[in-house]
Amino acid sequence: MPRLPRGVPVARHRVQQAMRGWGEPDERVEAAALVTTELVTNAVEHTAGRRIRCRLLRTPGRIRICVWNRGRRHIPELPGPRAEQLADAPPDALHGTEGPGPVVLDGPDGMDDGFSLASVAEGGRGLMLVDALATRWGTRTSVSGRLVWADI
Repeated sequence: MPRLPRGVPVARHRVQQAMRGWGEPDERVEAAALVTTELVTNAVEHTAGRRIRCRLLRTPGRIRICVWNRGRRHIPELPGPRAEQLADAPPDALHGTEGPGPVVLDGPDGMDDGFSLASVAEGGRGLMLVDALATRWGTRTSVSGRLVWADI
């Protein structure tokens, strides 16, 4: 699709159509639609190429959303894996960056005392949403662009 804001709802709609056609539950379809919206929006806002590719890969028990863009303008740093995950990761897993997966709230009432949404810049909230909805997510960067993926 073209790297234009109008491509965001197109990508979201195509993901919803495909997943409903596969018989995926509505909750999973909507989670994938939100993740797609965030990943494609980031590609529209932070890259310079003319086109963006969005693919869905379906395996038993998992849908992987892949958003790839060619060319680079300003690609923001994405949060990477937690240090303890790197220690346990196989060597071939370290070629890209993988997000930590679901956010775990560790406070006394199930809330993390140190976290405040107001303290997060508006531009970083989309990846927090991706992190909360995806079981895993990550990136691969090369001289020609970046692939960002998320498993639902």
